[in-house]
Amino acid sequence: MAQNLVGLTEKLSLSSNKIVNRVSDGDSFEIDEAVARESHTIAEMLDAGCAGEIPLQNVTGKILDKVIDYCKTHVEAGLIFEEDEEAKKKLKIWKAEFMRVDLETISELILAANYLNLPGLLDLSCQTLADYIKDKTPEDVREIFNIQNDFTPEEEAAVRKENVWAFE
Repeated sequence: MAQNLVGLTEKLSLSSNKIVNRVSDGDSFEIDEAVARESHTIAEMLDAGCAGEIPLQNVTGKILDKVIDYCKTHVEAGLIFEEDEEAKKKLKIWKAEFMRVDLETISELILAANYLNLPGLLDLSCQTLADYIKDKTPEDVREIFNIQNDFTPEEEAAVRKENVWAFE
């Protein structure tokens, strides 16, 4: 996809206003308004007249950098490849590569996508997490998320008996 996007980033940069976002760890990010507007939260702030720096207290610099990459790619893809099947395939491959991150990053992307109201990134991140825990036992899931089993053996047996279908 990057080969097909040569020069588009520069066009976007020259044709739109810049928005400055300050994240929870103090970093500032200057991004194109078109890219920032992918976030419904930021778009609403801009439409309400927020000027200057937009604070994003629930997002770190590391995660906002990934969010910007996601938004930028989608803006570029939307401008060029609206009906192109080959481009859709390349975007799918890009998304798979984009989500090759550790579990902590996936979790932080889910939180950031929810906070910034980015439905596409939220869906992608949640699906990645769901795929990660798919076919895992309840014990494995508890270990992955560091969840203590607070059921007594009798309570757990009763739940398993009531919900046999879930343990097949």
